[in-house]
Amino acid sequence: MVQFKKYILTNGLRLIIHEDKSTPMAAVNLLYNVGSRDESPEKTGFAHLFEHLMFGGSKNAPNFDDHIQNAGGDCNAFTNNDLTNFYNILPAQNLETALWLEADRMAQLNISQKALSIQRKVVVEEFKETCLNEPYGDVWHHLSDLAYKVHPYRWPTIGKVPKHVEDASLEDVKSFYERFYRPNNAILVVAGNVESDNVVQLVEKWFGNIPAGPMFKRRLPKEPPQRKLAQKIQRAKVPLDALYIAFHSPARYEDDYYAVDLLSDVLSNGQSSRLYRKLLKEQELVSSVDCYITGSIDPGLLIIEAKPADGVSLETVEKAIWEEINLLKKISIDEWELQKLKNKVESNLVFSEMNVLNKAINLAFFELIEDIDLINTEGEKYQELMPNDILVAAQKILTEDNCSTLYYQNEKAVIQ
Repeated sequence: MVQFKKYILTNGLRLIIHEDKSTPMAAVNLLYNVGSRDESPEKTGFAHLFEHLMFGGSKNAPNFDDHIQNAGGDCNAFTNNDLTNFYNILPAQNLETALWLEADRMAQLNISQKALSIQRKVVVEEFKETCLNEPYGDVWHHLSDLAYKVHPYRWPTIGKVPKHVEDASLEDVKSFYERFYRPNNAILVVAGNVESDNVVQLVEKWFGNIPAGPMFKRRLPKEPPQRKLAQKIQRAKVPLDALYIAFHSPARYEDDYYAVDLLSDVLSNGQSSRLYRKLLKEQELVSSVDCYITGSIDPGLLIIEAKPADGVSLETVEKAIWEEINLLKKISIDEWELQKLKNKVESNLVFSEMNVLNKAINLAFFELIEDIDLINTEGEKYQELMPNDILVAAQKILTEDNCSTLYYQNEKAVIQ
């Protein structure tokens, strides 16, 4: 059981504290409620750009990393469609250093033309390296745009095109910062060998005087139900053809999410899973196969991806995948198969709670989706699932009308 205390500062900052005396460390996790879904279609990649800008120095700390490292700690960050998360892990006695640094860049980030130019180049180079010059690097650009028509999940976190970041003006960046990187749009979690009263005092000291930003209500366009199969052929310099099949799936906060999560494990999680056993081990049709869910806050995707074995066509692999899907939609899985998957989930949840930083990140995320008690009850939601729940989930989402298929082919391949 993960015990925690919640506070809200007068400026709207949400503070969560978890005391863990089994470690000499403290984790400071600051989650901002902003991701690529909050960007304009004409100005994408800004949330990811800010992940870099936030390490570019603030008024009293020109180099964020140096201060953390001098305090015996480490720091990093990640951005996705839904959020931007900064985390620090350091000896508990140096907790105040991390709080001071996070507060300083929340209040007084160094947004200068020089800093913007430097980070803009870094982000554009990352775009080129990971998306344009890496085999299959632009898969998400094609697959998300194929699956989504109106929701901003239709572009990846790194942005639609490098030009959006290249053209980012100082005014654009400052406006984005002032709107989203405010205390009333953030969740601060402090976990580890700390005392709650002391943490509250330190947080009030460093964050209490930062003014709240303007209130805003997220009004994202709701993705309409998909009514027909969507398909696309993408040809590029890749070593192997690849197949990506995506199905719209429940939002992270919906009860059906858990059945779909286990459904993805039934299809491909380990050597006994359906697609791995049938397509790779028995029929030898693929060199690799995987199935996973995006786990996004708004309705996301269940994705199957596979690379054919030598001499096998994408059409043959696609047909074999659909045969396994249709079998799964006809007969409930065995109780023992489901229990094995439940045990894996429980093991992963227990393992994640052994790490103080993981607990801090999870507490912040569950608070973001307004159900922080899931830190302790999510395992029960998986254990309550029955074989028929998996069957119903498969029948509901694994349909051709709900499917988007990307055929990623070597540019020299013959289109069949």
